[in-house]
Amino acid sequence: MSELKNMIISLSDANGTPGREDEIAEKIKNYVSDFAETSIDNSGNVIAALNGCGKTFLLDAHMDRIGMVVTHIEDEGFLRVAKCGGMDARVLAAQDVIIWGKEPVYGVITSTPPHLCTSADAKKAKDFDEILIDTGMSRENAEKLISQGDRITVKAPTEELLNNRIAGAALDDRAGCAVIIRAAEIIATNKTHPTVKLMFSAQEETGGSGAVSGSFNIDADECIAVDVSFADAPGMPSKKCGKLDKGPMIGIAPVLNYEISKKLQSVAEEKAIPYQLELMSDATGTNADHIAISRGGIKTGLISIPLRNMHTGVEIISVDDIENCAQLIAQYILGGGTDA
Repeated sequence: MSELKNMIISLSDANGTPGREDEIAEKIKNYVSDFAETSIDNSGNVIAALNGCGKTFLLDAHMDRIGMVVTHIEDEGFLRVAKCGGMDARVLAAQDVIIWGKEPVYGVITSTPPHLCTSADAKKAKDFDEILIDTGMSRENAEKLISQGDRITVKAPTEELLNNRIAGAALDDRAGCAVIIRAAEIIATNKTHPTVKLMFSAQEETGGSGAVSGSFNIDADECIAVDVSFADAPGMPSKKCGKLDKGPMIGIAPVLNYEISKKLQSVAEEKAIPYQLELMSDATGTNADHIAISRGGIKTGLISIPLRNMHTGVEIISVDDIENCAQLIAQYILGGGTDA
């Protein structure tokens, strides 16, 4: 469990915003190259293959994290930004950030003191067209290190909490990456495993283009996508949330293959793996939506990891849920999927 925890922390701390996933891609390759053939496709997806016999399973988790992009450097040296992925402007005031320029540059998002706010301003968060980043540099010095288009991430180290939980800024979906790496490790120890392709997809946070192109090139019989979903906390709508430490959330939705959803439940019950259901009446909002209609259609299921505080610098997951997600996927695949 300590090795799994360390891997989650290492993956979550890596840079890698949509379209600039280079650092996390190399880190993932280092983790999987010991037991799988790895490559990077034209869309920037990391593809790993455990060649076996029988049918081919695809496991997907996106490796990009939300961030911002530099749009302009003001005369005073302040940076104007736009969001890159689903960054939430409400949580950014006075936040520490890293600008990934010619070298990493530390900065802070400006915040108006409450003494100087109007009553109207005090009730709302600044939108992205109002946000400024202060690096402490003049425009002349800033332009030596920073260019338009450089990416920005929240500076929030991944840390351990009590009760085997982890908090960090990129657990969506580096936790999912850890799940499919761990599942592949379990599968690889079985001498008669089927062929398993791992896709650590790019650009999910900006529309899912990595999953669209990557899954088209992989002739899979079945797919399980792994992402995060909402975990219950005070003030949250409990009926729309899973619970930490209660196991993987098995998705049921029109776009998902119902056979896979039901088989995942039966495998969980047979193997005494805790699980919970996630009911969706429309699309899932994950890569599963794209993969299910790739090529002539791929039978696709979805497993989600309960996560608190999504799209903030303090996302929280349970390591026990990560292990149970991986065990469920591995047992499902080793059991033959929907053919068994």
